[in-house]
Amino acid sequence: MNALLLIQPKAEDISGQPILRPLPNAKCRSIGPFVFFDHILDKAYAPGSGMNINQHPHIGLSTLTYLFEGELQHKDSLGSDQVVKPGDVSWMTAGRAVAHVERTPQHLWQSGSRLHGLQVWLALPQALEQGEPSYSHHPAASLPRSESMGVQITLIAGSGFCLESPVPMHSPTLYAELKLQAGASLLIPAEHRERALYLIEGEARLEESDLPLHSLAVLPEGEELLLSACGECHLALIGGEPLGPRRMYWNFVATDAALLERAKQNWANGDWPAVPGETARIELPN
Repeated sequence: MNALLLIQPKAEDISGQPILRPLPNAKCRSIGPFVFFDHILDKAYAPGSGMNINQHPHIGLSTLTYLFEGELQHKDSLGSDQVVKPGDVSWMTAGRAVAHVERTPQHLWQSGSRLHGLQVWLALPQALEQGEPSYSHHPAASLPRSESMGVQITLIAGSGFCLESPVPMHSPTLYAELKLQAGASLLIPAEHRERALYLIEGEARLEESDLPLHSLAVLPEGEELLLSACGECHLALIGGEPLGPRRMYWNFVATDAALLERAKQNWANGDWPAVPGETARIELPN
């Protein structure tokens, strides 16, 4: 096996919610179409508190939220209002302009709650960057799964391991949740050009290399690799076909810098689709 590229995540805080962000990184700007990877760290919210990310904009990307624990309310400028539960996929394609809100549902503010999960951004093919925005919700029961020899695979999005997710992808993609019992192993196929593993919990090895906890391991292209569980472990596998370089500013992704500048000006000037019933918004960073 060629050497792994290991990416240490950057710790961030979003409205009081701690996250780890290995993508984007100076060593690796993207994996397949994935240009952003946030591990929403496990956090307990006391009664009377919760996560609340006010109205904010996106262009040129799709966001995918996948929770292990807790719930989030998604509202957007298309009129969507959806509670996302563990194992569900919340899939929003921004296209030329969308705004959305993410918050702990009101009933959990009253009782207290926990939150733990992943949120990723996938760049859109250039031909779709200025397309129509859309939203779809995919319940946990709709996602394909396989379980054998101590290995459980949930295909969150795209295709892989002879499974195909119903989430409507815009380019070849692999996004899987892997759970391995102690002593189990899984061959990671080379069916996608770019791939990376993120160890969420537990201990695991890839061939003869230990996988550091909460690090993104970029896999050598074209190699089939054996993943082994030293104890019970939980991982995310991402990958797909690269789309080429992308420019990023704040919540905007584009191939053309002019699109970023126009989005910045439009949001600053209030010329943007609004989320129904929402007035609070996050202003453009300085």
